[in-house]
Amino acid sequence: MLLTINGRQRRLTVPPMARLLDVLREDCGLTGTKEGCGEGECGACTVLVDGVAVDSCLVPVAHVEGCQVVTIEGAAAAKRSAKALQNAFVEHGGAQCGICTPGMIMAALPLKAGASRDEIKTALAGNLCRCTGYISIFNSVEAALSPAKKGPPSRVALRRASAHARRR
Repeated sequence: MLLTINGRQRRLTVPPMARLLDVLREDCGLTGTKEGCGEGECGACTVLVDGVAVDSCLVPVAHVEGCQVVTIEGAAAAKRSAKALQNAFVEHGGAQCGICTPGMIMAALPLKAGASRDEIKTALAGNLCRCTGYISIFNSVEAALSPAKKGPPSRVALRRASAHARRR
């Protein structure tokens, strides 16, 4: 089977009904895509297939032959906004344990700059987080999508800067 993953063609010998999630993690070594529930309920395994966010635990690998698959590892190279999202998740406290973070970032990637809070909530509706309570996640995405709205550093960023200064 010939797949295009993160812009690179890969020829893989895998069962056509294998889950895309398993092929990415086990056959391609792309472990940034996480398995949360394995049932399409949590969104931790979100990847982009031809620019659309999908739960890779529900997709047979045969369905993505001929498509462009982008994982969290390839997102920064594929779209400049991925790096902004990653940085905003750190700065605004959107990342906690890290299980949901790659899926949240991948689900947010298709959003356009200046997306409203409601658009962000809709895009992330299929992604569950057990740590942050979502406000930090929404704030992170909003900050990444509206760089002109830079305000004072968040409390999380100030705490991290203070801790870093104490370590020196």
